[in-house]
Amino acid sequence: MRRCLWLLVFLCGIGSAQAAAPKTVLVLGDSLSAAHNIPVEAGWVHLLDARLNQMVPKWTVINASISGETSLSGRNRLPALLAKYRPGVLVLELGANDGLRGLPLPALRANLDAMIAAAQKAKVRVLLVGIELPVNYGPQYRDGLRAVYADLARTRRTALVPFLLEGIALDPALMQDDGLHPVASAQPRVLDTVWKPLQPLLH
Repeated sequence: MRRCLWLLVFLCGIGSAQAAAPKTVLVLGDSLSAAHNIPVEAGWVHLLDARLNQMVPKWTVINASISGETSLSGRNRLPALLAKYRPGVLVLELGANDGLRGLPLPALRANLDAMIAAAQKAKVRVLLVGIELPVNYGPQYRDGLRAVYADLARTRRTALVPFLLEGIALDPALMQDDGLHPVASAQPRVLDTVWKPLQPLLH
């Protein structure tokens, strides 16, 4: 009888610890998510972390984004990140550097698809974040890039942000001099774009 009581207390303790454990959002992206040329605390990922810290139960953010990251390097890094942090949600924001380098779209799609598959195999919900390129890259490549994200979100049944910088990219006042990265004052708007499809994944 005493042994059964001890076992019940032990199991209840484990359940309470698991319930109290913070949940994790893993952000895997490039310079758009790594607060390029602005203070880290001004970046949209840091702002997301601050918002999630106010939630009950509490969520935390791990920002694994690296400036210059490509879909291939992200694909190579993701398994270790999933094993280390065991996130509940993956925000996957990659492809901009591939596009700027003119990577063939089938290769980009294969890398993104492999990352989504790895996350879903680990029971991680995925938010796929799309990007778009400047108009000088031509309509064929730009339309094809846009279709990669839309098709993957449909076939893999992930949440989707069609374009991270929607309503921002074409406003010079909201972009840095390079024309590729938002200024600090635009970061709350970037967060709002991500938040709408992310919020349902947190429940």
